Amino acid sequence: MTLRKPGAGLVLAGLFTALLTMASGAAHAQASGLTRTLVGKADVSVPGREAVVARVDVAAGAKAGRHTHPGDEISYVMEGELTLLVDGQPPRKLKAGESFVVPAGIVHDAHNEGAEPTKLLGVYVVEKGKPMASPAP
Repeated sequence: MTLRKPGAGLVLAGLFTALLTMASGAAHAQASGLTRTLVGKADVSVPGREAVVARVDVAAGAKAGRHTHPGDEISYVMEGELTLLVDGQPPRKLKAGESFVVPAGIVHDAHNEGAEPTKLLGVYVVEKGKPMASPAP
């Protein structure tokens, strides 16, 4: 006889849903030359939100594509350079050692116009259960 903790099926279902949500947000990003690799995830003090920490790689010559997040993005450029395009703001060139913040729901894009990949550390404080990123027109 196998013993299982009550609710173990719910935990597994929740984990599966979270993985599918991350994968669906990453599918668009990977097609554009941007990949997000999950580093960590934890609840925050705001009910219904969680912090997701990811390594973000933007291939040489790639564009992330216009998108939004269901929460704030706080990113730090670890290597390389990129141009951050935020709707309503002038383009901003960023290089290693610099950071940026994009508020929830704001349409933005990132272009790596260089010959080397760009690596960022991104922290997303997002609504639980929503896709990490959604394409924008």
